[in-house]
Amino acid sequence: MPLPEPHVLIVDDEEHIRRIMSIMLGKRGYRCSVASGGEEALRTVEREGVDAVFTDLMMPGMDGLELLRRLKAIDPDIVVVVVTAFATMETAIEAMKAGAYDYISKPFNDDEMALVLAKALERRRLIDENRRLRKEIGERSDSASFLGDSTAMRRVFGMIAKVAEGKSTVLITGESGTGKELAARSIHMNGPRRDRPFVAVNCGAIPANLMESEFFGHARGSFTGADRAKVGLVSESDGGTLFLDEISELPLEMQAKFLRVLQEEEFRRVGENAVRKVDLRVLAATNRSLPAEVREGRFREDLFFRLNVIRIEMPPLRDRREDIPALALHFLDEAVRRNGLQPKRLTAAAMKLLAEQPFPGNVRALRNVLEQAAVMSDGKHIGPDDLVFTGMAEGTEAASAPDIPGTVVRLPPEMTDLKQAVRIVTSETERVIISRALESVGGNRTRAAALLGLSRRALITKIQLYGL
Repeated sequence: MPLPEPHVLIVDDEEHIRRIMSIMLGKRGYRCSVASGGEEALRTVEREGVDAVFTDLMMPGMDGLELLRRLKAIDPDIVVVVVTAFATMETAIEAMKAGAYDYISKPFNDDEMALVLAKALERRRLIDENRRLRKEIGERSDSASFLGDSTAMRRVFGMIAKVAEGKSTVLITGESGTGKELAARSIHMNGPRRDRPFVAVNCGAIPANLMESEFFGHARGSFTGADRAKVGLVSESDGGTLFLDEISELPLEMQAKFLRVLQEEEFRRVGENAVRKVDLRVLAATNRSLPAEVREGRFREDLFFRLNVIRIEMPPLRDRREDIPALALHFLDEAVRRNGLQPKRLTAAAMKLLAEQPFPGNVRALRNVLEQAAVMSDGKHIGPDDLVFTGMAEGTEAASAPDIPGTVVRLPPEMTDLKQAVRIVTSETERVIISRALESVGGNRTRAAALLGLSRRALITKIQLYGL
């Protein structure tokens, strides 16, 4: 699979040096930009972004060491190779202490320069890959929950195995909480792009006025506040997979731009005229009926057909109840480990009660129930009274918390256990208050914790507990 062409910046006050280095590196497949001094180099990095920098040490105005320090302030991981005609141990040590990857001395040959650059770029690739893997490990902490031996799930696993090796666009449909993103990750991780980025984005979570910049990036100065160039999500996915969750939330204008990405494999950054090529696989998900959205004029028919090449329908939990015991045991063990608790076990009566629930929130709702039971229950065994199914009983009377307008807690009509009823009302009230606090501070967890009188760690635990 072809990788993006590495972009190298050459900084030297001598024009013939810049020209020679550009020719040498250009012949080896690198895309080169040049700058005659430090200030121009900084503008290029902020405007375009680069993978590596060759800089002369001795330059008028800003010298190479000062440029190195300024570059590291912009991007601590940027690889910088120092070029000097005054190669002493002192200058080399000073450059390395300031963050240079290596240095070469003039006169240099193209083999030496290419070897140093190749090693420098490999180092940058490893840094980026390690960061991506750490991020993916964190995001995939619940990937083990993508399990099941039901007929419905075996059908899903079979489809994933068939489509993973190709590049066809896949549309994953299903109710909220059924594991659509986990299905997308499984397709990616079982395919030839598994070692390249998997970029997941919730289309409904990006403000409409920032959407084009977030997806496609922008050039420096392209709009008010764009004080530096930005690499968009499409570029980040290059060579890998872009997962568009809640695809139905894309505005019509953005739908047209994504249609071009799918058809032509190209896009333009905001504020640029140049067309950029991209190689990625697009997976999309929705809990809505896209044909209905097309009929209502809210979704482009041509984009729907481009997305709906292969369709995987994720089954709701109520249609695969035989998977509930295995999922419940997994989520309980996971909650116990994450919260540093002593091992706990579900009683047979508790397991039976779980299997009877409608779970409109599907696997996500089951996980939240087990997390709350693990944290709130006393003793080593979790019984029916320790399971709280807030808002999941269908066709029941609503009991409203009077001091929290808009908070509705549904209690089963046959419930007479006061302790469990109080726990349900308290839990739902706490969930609503935390949700409102987060909304009021724009999702800033530190400020929300201060507003609620909680530690940040306690708030994060509750966010996970309530699925916020």
